[in-house]
Amino acid sequence: MTTRTRRRPRQAHPRLPQGLPEYDWGTAPAEEFATRRQLRAAGLRPGGHAPVAILRCKACTTRPLRACTRLAYLYRVDLAKPVRPMTLAREAALDAAMAARSTCPVCRRRYHYVLPLRTLGSCLECWDGTPADPSTYIAPRPTHQLAA
Repeated sequence: MTTRTRRRPRQAHPRLPQGLPEYDWGTAPAEEFATRRQLRAAGLRPGGHAPVAILRCKACTTRPLRACTRLAYLYRVDLAKPVRPMTLAREAALDAAMAARSTCPVCRRRYHYVLPLRTLGSCLECWDGTPADPSTYIAPRPTHQLAA
């Protein structure tokens, strides 16, 4: 027999009686509680309610007196609501936000990746002259500068 089959099942009991109950890794009841990522994978969201329990990481399970630094908040599945559908206005707002992060303010090219605007302030081609591959950006729209 392997060590996995010989182990006793863990008891599901909260660790601390005060504040939010804390569960060790693998002991929280999965049919009652879920993390944000688990809710999102199921097409749900917390629905405005606060977390009801804390899930401690695997490393802190073996050290009960250690303060956990990688904890996860657990939410009740029965109170979760479906994820709101993406609207056209929300999609346009997200596209505008991503365009601001990937558009060089100097040459106005929109790259297919996020630019280091905090540190450099522009794309690499504008900052130090490194030529950019034309397949990595979208050229800006030409502006007509007519005399009349």
